[in-house]
Amino acid sequence: MKITRLYFIDALRAFAILMMLQGHFIDALLDPVYRDPNNMVFSIWSYFRGITAPTFFTISGLIFTYLLLRARDKNEDKKRMKKGLSRGLMLIGIGYALRIPIFDWFALKFTTYVLVIDVLQIIGLSLIALVFLYQLCFRKCLLFGIVCLILGFIVFFTEPLYRDLWLEDMPQFIANYMTKANGSIFTFLPWFGYMAFGAAIAVSFYRHLHRSRFKIAMIATFAISGFVLVECSAYFANKLYYLTDIQLFEDVAYYNYLFTRLGNVLLLFALFYACERFLKQSLVSKIGQKTLSIYVIHFIIIYGSFTGYGLSQIIGKTLTPWEAIFGALAFLIVVTLIALYRVKTNTFIYGKLKGLVKRMKPSTN
Repeated sequence: MKITRLYFIDALRAFAILMMLQGHFIDALLDPVYRDPNNMVFSIWSYFRGITAPTFFTISGLIFTYLLLRARDKNEDKKRMKKGLSRGLMLIGIGYALRIPIFDWFALKFTTYVLVIDVLQIIGLSLIALVFLYQLCFRKCLLFGIVCLILGFIVFFTEPLYRDLWLEDMPQFIANYMTKANGSIFTFLPWFGYMAFGAAIAVSFYRHLHRSRFKIAMIATFAISGFVLVECSAYFANKLYYLTDIQLFEDVAYYNYLFTRLGNVLLLFALFYACERFLKQSLVSKIGQKTLSIYVIHFIIIYGSFTGYGLSQIIGKTLTPWEAIFGALAFLIVVTLIALYRVKTNTFIYGKLKGLVKRMKPSTN
């Protein structure tokens, strides 16, 4: 089976990371007096900023699963599974490392800040979960896709049950993956749901990409499904409540952000896939391949990882809207240039990990 590269995914990943950069910059530095939800410009910015994380998680599940299934054709899926596990652990490690307050530790000041969970830890844990799911499905492609699709719906429909979860009796190191009570930005649920949906989409690409009219059909599917989820998912959830009298469905209907955001993601998929021929081998595609480096660099600059001195501490929430806009543009350019031409986060970390593993292996001499 001939498998081609999904160039639109690189472009979409670049779009998501750039949206994240400007979103974090403006959110960290814009003066609170300008944060008016009744202001149309601020409201639109907030809405599109909310699409960034769902897009990133869905793409991550899609890319990992697509590469895993490609390796399956060469009977190398076990190797890809091991790589997925190591990458998952690497992302978890980087996520924790970015919150280490080195100077505080030198001064023997220890807090639970380092245990706060952010996007990297959840993506890493989700990759590990997908590897185990794939193995539990006996490495059967179709079965794996169906299970991921069902899991995605289960995670989203049961969100009211764990929305306000409080795990005070559980060690904070573990509890932070499931509750935001201790300051975590992301939790495994519901965000694994987007990864699961991404994995299910990847199965569809893997199984049908070679067909002549697949692209047209997939663009239409993305567009129609996205529109239905955005406009009608709350209505359908409400109907399910009236038919079954199950309170959970009504709770979903009246706080339907998960399915709505998934719809937004699918509409973006439709747009970028339709424009794929304009995105091949472009600078945007290259940016999409450097997302980890960009994330690490931006986190250090804005939030002051390791040193505790970043833009959020030095400048704070003091910028006017125009200052924030032009500052965000400059920030995008600087961080992207550093990531493209100066930093190789993935290569560096993988190299160090391989070296460590090699040293740990017993000598055969």
